[in-house]
Amino acid sequence: MSNTGADVGTEPTDGRSTRWDSHKAERRDLILDAAIGAINELGADIGVSEIAGRADLPRSVVYRIFKDRNDLDEQLRARIVQMLMRDLAPTLAPEGAVDASISRAVDTYVNWIVAYPRLHAFLGKGSPKHRTSGSRVVTGAKTAIAVQLTGLLLAVARKQPSAYQIAEPLAFGLVGLVDASVNRWLNNPSSGVTSEQLAQFLKRSVWHLLDVNMRAVDIVIEPSTPIAALV
Repeated sequence: MSNTGADVGTEPTDGRSTRWDSHKAERRDLILDAAIGAINELGADIGVSEIAGRADLPRSVVYRIFKDRNDLDEQLRARIVQMLMRDLAPTLAPEGAVDASISRAVDTYVNWIVAYPRLHAFLGKGSPKHRTSGSRVVTGAKTAIAVQLTGLLLAVARKQPSAYQIAEPLAFGLVGLVDASVNRWLNNPSSGVTSEQLAQFLKRSVWHLLDVNMRAVDIVIEPSTPIAALV
């Protein structure tokens, strides 16, 4: 007997369920955008009531969209990381000379932090009432950047097998250096260090860390060397 109906075992799609999923996604984006705007304007210690008010929604709706405040905060971090990576990711492509590539990436990162200091602080610490410790989103973003740098260093080291052992530690070390320096700078505004001075420090430090470790495995790179000639 031929089966002229739906395939056996296939559940029919409930139109109401599809419409609710779409509506839920729209409200989720509305809440996240409202929260980011509030944090950027007023700081991280923003309550759910304030966020709901900015989104023009009842507070109860927020908790129908998100499991709890921790879930909301982690999804906020994911949205903030997306904002950052839209600007930063293109600068991590292997283009131009080595020094120009370092400058482009550092300037982009520092300029983003200057533009959104409260969003960056929220990534690392959360709000005063809801501190974060080991956000998967933030850790994942740092790891992704380090892995991309590792791949670039491995490409540079393809003709020198002894360099393979330092590629990953060097990449993660570079990310850690930048991250720790930037976070300390943000947390110590009385230091007197300007954003331009911070950027210059990071550029010098990244270059010297790269240079000394590459030379240790007999790879000599000049600041003006085109990256395309290395990979």
